[in-house]
Amino acid sequence: MGTFHDCEFNNEPDTDWSLAANRKWAETIRDRWQKTAGDDPIQIPLVIGNEEILTDRDVRTCLDPNQAPAEIAVATYRLATTADAERAVAVAKADPDGWRRLAPAERHAALSRVAMELRRTRGDLIGAAAANTGKVFTEADVEVSEAIDFAEYYPYAARTFTELEGILATGKGVGAVVSPWNFPIAIPCGGIVGSLAAGNTVIFKPASDAVLVAWVLCQAIWRAGISRNTLQFVPCSGGSTGAHLINHNDVDFVILTGGTETGMEMLRRKPDINLSAETGGKNATIVTAMADRDQACKNIIYSAFGNSGQKCSATSLLILEREIYDDENFKRQLVDAARSFQAGSAWNFANKMGALIHPPKGALQNAMTSLEPGETWALQPQMVGDNPYLWTPGIKYGVQPGSTTHTTEFFGALLGVMPADNLEQAIERVNMTGFGLTSGLESLDPREHTVWKKKIKAGNLYVNRGTTGAITLRQPFGGMGKSALGPAIKAGGPNYVAQFMNFEETSLPRIGTLQGEDALLRMALEWRRKMLWGKLAPHKADLTKTIRAIKSYLYHTEQEFGQAKDYFHLRGQDNIHRYLPLGTIAIRLHAEDSLFDILARLAATRIAGNVPIISIPAQLHNDATAFFNTMEGHQIVGKAIVRRQSDEELIACMTIVQRIRYAAPDRVPATVLAAAAKKGFYIARAPVLMEGRIEMLHYCQNQSICDTYHRYGNLGDRSKL
Repeated sequence: MGTFHDCEFNNEPDTDWSLAANRKWAETIRDRWQKTAGDDPIQIPLVIGNEEILTDRDVRTCLDPNQAPAEIAVATYRLATTADAERAVAVAKADPDGWRRLAPAERHAALSRVAMELRRTRGDLIGAAAANTGKVFTEADVEVSEAIDFAEYYPYAARTFTELEGILATGKGVGAVVSPWNFPIAIPCGGIVGSLAAGNTVIFKPASDAVLVAWVLCQAIWRAGISRNTLQFVPCSGGSTGAHLINHNDVDFVILTGGTETGMEMLRRKPDINLSAETGGKNATIVTAMADRDQACKNIIYSAFGNSGQKCSATSLLILEREIYDDENFKRQLVDAARSFQAGSAWNFANKMGALIHPPKGALQNAMTSLEPGETWALQPQMVGDNPYLWTPGIKYGVQPGSTTHTTEFFGALLGVMPADNLEQAIERVNMTGFGLTSGLESLDPREHTVWKKKIKAGNLYVNRGTTGAITLRQPFGGMGKSALGPAIKAGGPNYVAQFMNFEETSLPRIGTLQGEDALLRMALEWRRKMLWGKLAPHKADLTKTIRAIKSYLYHTEQEFGQAKDYFHLRGQDNIHRYLPLGTIAIRLHAEDSLFDILARLAATRIAGNVPIISIPAQLHNDATAFFNTMEGHQIVGKAIVRRQSDEELIACMTIVQRIRYAAPDRVPATVLAAAAKKGFYIARAPVLMEGRIEMLHYCQNQSICDTYHRYGNLGDRSKL
């Protein structure tokens, strides 16, 4: 099988719209995709088991939101039934075309061909996004670039794990990708190609409001050579057929990008689901008195109103230090910039902001048409013409702490502005929302940068830059708190594909040279000496594995998890990927746990910088727990908290610990899983490994920091480096 990749990953460039040829090309896209009432709608079938299904199914219509209230049908699609979902799962599990049996290099070659086909399909993807979701061309274009990046990068990321010595890495089996409408090209493509790169077959359930875009995307993937048995296309109702698909016992994992409540409902229905979900956020930008106010205004406007404010990373909350808040010139500048952010049809290339996916309703409608106590309109949103999908930007001043505008995620072009007395208070008000997806800081004071980076709770941090537009590997994307359900491993990052793999250890892990000393390592080497004397002979096998595990955990902490890495070294911008401790981790014991299972988890927890709680079932007494009564046991426990707890007491601890780590999936009681599902609490339960590159993923959280340190090209002190 030939390859298209050149053993090097480079981000795909976006279209340069300043070139006349590209603007002419955009016109040809518009000619193809701007439909009229006289055009026949595109017929979209289900694709299940290599069969296209167009008959005997409920039919839905895709309307062009740019041309409302005229109901211009651009496509019709079919809804899958429960029987269709059953058949799709059976085909995906059987894998008749052998995708899961391919060598990683063969999958890499196939996905490189997908990337090439996506490049050829850029125009139709842009056109479909405009016609189906109202997305303007410039915003659809960057989505295509990101989709290509995913197809190129994820096979490289998979190699990190498939090429580990002593590890057999295989796909989990069948993955269901449940995608959103707001990023209808990049997000579903990322879920699909990430799952395929990990060695899985995929069932794709697109958002009902973006089925046409999903259809064009799938056709490109199929044309590249991925079979229609390997990737199946199953639009369906989320509440009935979709729920049946997600809950199916033969679906091994689910990738969701959508609302927090959607993810919580999936967990409630199936508490043992392997769910990886990015669930949006209430994203804030803080502007201090030390900010470049012109730069801040520019960054805020695009972050708040790009994509009609419908990006999950959009700034919808602006917190201004009092001096800025009281500055009438800044307020006037912000309002003037928003007013000039022209809203209208995506078919008019002068417009910067396109349509909403629906006319405003619910919380968004209330927020766009009414004020809470203390609020005033700095700029009141208005409907554009008679099209209920098109609205101009809105800005509210006087947002009060704890109000709906402060804490509620709005998918629309609405910016709430509130004051803060200082940076510390501003950070507190950001963290009050409970979300933690993206956050921005506008300040030229590096001391403020340090404080903010330490205290803000978000997965993607941006300094003197907009809060949207994360780029693969440069700014891996994903959040904390209510912005993530599951392991919270970032999309577009080096570990994303690992969550869709199973790992089996076939030999001891390979370990490079350790650079530093560690008390745990010294203790482990002492165990080895005592084993030679026979004192610890009964535990020899478990302790030998634990010693190796500690070395591997320390080595990979030195090489990866303890490092803040910038993969690009761009002049004028730092892009740091780092790992943070989770906080407090409960290590839950089980009667079937080996001593290795216990000691390895405790060592990993401590090495990652977390506080361990050793949670022992009240009635559990065996050789493994007895080890804690030995001098060696006391040494490794150290200052860790040891508690005898019932399952009910462990459940109560979910309010004070950040993660519970079990040693195997079948050792987690159903009552504990159900309680965790109700809270959206993640329980790590993969088998415990000696290999630190994999095991340490359970004990940390990822964070991306993008710091644009130049000012209008001036590097300041950095110019001396």
